[in-house]
Amino acid sequence: MSMPNMVGVPLSMLDPKFLHTNSTSHTWPFSAIAELIDNAYDPDVMAKQLWIDWTRIKGFDCLTFQDNGKGMTKKGMHKMLSFGFSDKQAVGGHAPVGMYGNGFKSSSMRLGKDAIIFSKISDTMSVGLLSQSYLESIQAEHVVVPIVTLGHDGQSSVEDAASLQDILKHSPFNTEEELLTELTAITSISSTGTRIIIWNLRRVANGETEFDLSTNRYDIRIPEDACETHKNQNITQSVPEIIYSLRVSISDGEPIGSQAGFGACKYLP
Repeated sequence: MSMPNMVGVPLSMLDPKFLHTNSTSHTWPFSAIAELIDNAYDPDVMAKQLWIDWTRIKGFDCLTFQDNGKGMTKKGMHKMLSFGFSDKQAVGGHAPVGMYGNGFKSSSMRLGKDAIIFSKISDTMSVGLLSQSYLESIQAEHVVVPIVTLGHDGQSSVEDAASLQDILKHSPFNTEEELLTELTAITSISSTGTRIIIWNLRRVANGETEFDLSTNRYDIRIPEDACETHKNQNITQSVPEIIYSLRVSISDGEPIGSQAGFGACKYLP
């Protein structure tokens, strides 16, 4: 393999296996979800609401996160899907939570192997793929992230052809029409915003996903037996609901409600 370089000096590379290694910084799945909530709250996003839900797409159980923030340009999405890039600054005294350009990668890859991001700004829409399954399939030697931008007419540019082809082949969305349908989900709520879909969710020893997605249609929960590690063996009290209920863990005393079929709506400060 030839080394990528700049003026004869080798560039650092990132092995695809690092996506999983990096995700292990989140030992509890709700901490990964909290990271995504923090990202939506950051001043560069300016979201007022974040909807969290689960859905099934072509046989895949998926977690979805959708905000009504400013959305991202193709350049902004590329930075988000890369490591160590962050332009976040305080706005009106509101300091950003994320500063090191790692939060989305560690949190999304903790929840599942694959993530696709849809984002809408005033006149364009971008779609990006961060996928361990994709990298394994193409036998990538370093991390690559297909990104395509669609104009208001839904058409992509010739320079994005390779990215579009890979997104359609290696995501649950196999046609441009299906991509546009997900982008329409953003505009049905707000003129701008971002929608994240994570699939190939992490599974436990019995083959089930680590989340209980069926007991309560308005909650994403962690099965009770998985919470046993949070019990002190010398204490007989039950596990607090905040440990295994996403709705309780993110409420912070603020209103959380169902809206338009979404599981939980987080109102951001």
